[in-house]
Amino acid sequence: MTSPTLATTEHPVRATAVLFDFGGVLTSSVFDAFQAFGESLGCDPRLPLRLFRDDAEARELLVAHEEGRMREREFEQGFAVRLRAHGVEVDGTGLVRRIQSGMRADHAMIELVAEVRDAGFRVGLLSNSLGDDCYAGFDLASMFDAVTISGEIGVRKPSRRAYDIACARLDVDPEATVMVDDLPQNIVAAERAGLAGVLHRDAADTTQRLWAALGRS
Repeated sequence: MTSPTLATTEHPVRATAVLFDFGGVLTSSVFDAFQAFGESLGCDPRLPLRLFRDDAEARELLVAHEEGRMREREFEQGFAVRLRAHGVEVDGTGLVRRIQSGMRADHAMIELVAEVRDAGFRVGLLSNSLGDDCYAGFDLASMFDAVTISGEIGVRKPSRRAYDIACARLDVDPEATVMVDDLPQNIVAAERAGLAGVLHRDAADTTQRLWAALGRS
């Protein structure tokens, strides 16, 4: 986490806004969901995530889907091909929903979003999308002042452009914004784009760190 002072000028900028990630921040762990998915396939539970890291074709499928260049069904069929290439016999239909079934809303974090907004800060969502309907059950329009989803803007975190677009939609400067995300690489990218960062691990820790970054006890 960076300090509450968000600029290095003689007149530091105070935070006026917060961007929240979705999966793994407003929900339970994405990593746990993928591991449960791997277990349901009867393979090494770490295989699905490892493919996105180490298998170039699987990684490109994920990037294309998150950037909106590939719909859910095409992504599922392509990912099933990559799983079969690694010895897992699986039908692609419904793979995304099987992954999403392992994720639950984190109500403490949802309450934190509302509390930050009620305290006078602008709040926005900046999310890499997985699935054509991955936000079902969340009234994003009522929760946030602005919503930025990778599949709609054609660029994903950790691209700097994703942060720039999200801040512009929120009508705030990056230097006055805090990003809450569960992936270290996304926090590093946010800080390079001028934002402050809070790496999410659990609601209690994030609540403390975020209020500190906002200059509140």
